[in-house]
Amino acid sequence: MNLQIVPARTGLHWAIQGVRTFWRQPLAMSGLFFLFMATVSLVSMVPFIGGALALVILPALTLGMMAATQSAIQGKFPMPAVLFTALKTGPQRKSMLHLGGWYAMLFLGVMLVSMLADGGTFANVYFGGSPITPEVVNTESFQVALWVSMVLYIPVSMMFWHAPALVFWHGLPAGKSLFFSLMACWRNLKAFSVYTLVWIGIFTGSGILALLIAGLLGDPQLMMAVLMPMAMMVAAMFFTSMLFTVQDCFSASPKEPV
Repeated sequence: MNLQIVPARTGLHWAIQGVRTFWRQPLAMSGLFFLFMATVSLVSMVPFIGGALALVILPALTLGMMAATQSAIQGKFPMPAVLFTALKTGPQRKSMLHLGGWYAMLFLGVMLVSMLADGGTFANVYFGGSPITPEVVNTESFQVALWVSMVLYIPVSMMFWHAPALVFWHGLPAGKSLFFSLMACWRNLKAFSVYTLVWIGIFTGSGILALLIAGLLGDPQLMMAVLMPMAMMVAAMFFTSMLFTVQDCFSASPKEPV
């Protein structure tokens, strides 16, 4: 496994590959992303530990979406079981759970720091403990907590971007996978910047399209009925594109999903 440096324009190529691959198996990839979200929601409902447990399984479910993408590339229909590939019995499962534990601790650490800015209002809204209202969002303390969380989460996301694939497909322990993932994102920062901007544009464009459709139908209440499925579909496309970032940043190709 060797780290590769790619040009900035590769970020656009990653996004295009994700969209194209999604449309090879749109029903399967949309359904798997819905199952992804449903699994996280159900696990988070476990009393006392549900929120932390949902964070622990996120890296494994992300790997499942990558494995589903690999199946779609090969022209296969990804079955629901592929989403839980990393949680099946095997030598990588322990490392994957270690990775999930690190993710939960770091994410909760970010939330704890945000609490210093607004006393926990942002964290309560994020975890669904408090309703989000214009009055709350417009407060200065909430805005500070939001920006602090976003800034602190950037290095966390860089550490975990490639880590699930490095643990499962390349056999790295959790600690090393976090280091190599961070280095891959940093060394390819220009490509990831383009990649991020492209997806911001796609999400923004889908929102504008939903507004236009609702306007043409003459019923503003239909906007959410159009926006939510469209947002889920675009999010599924985004997750579909993640595998291509791993393949281009590391020379060794991942093995086929089991």
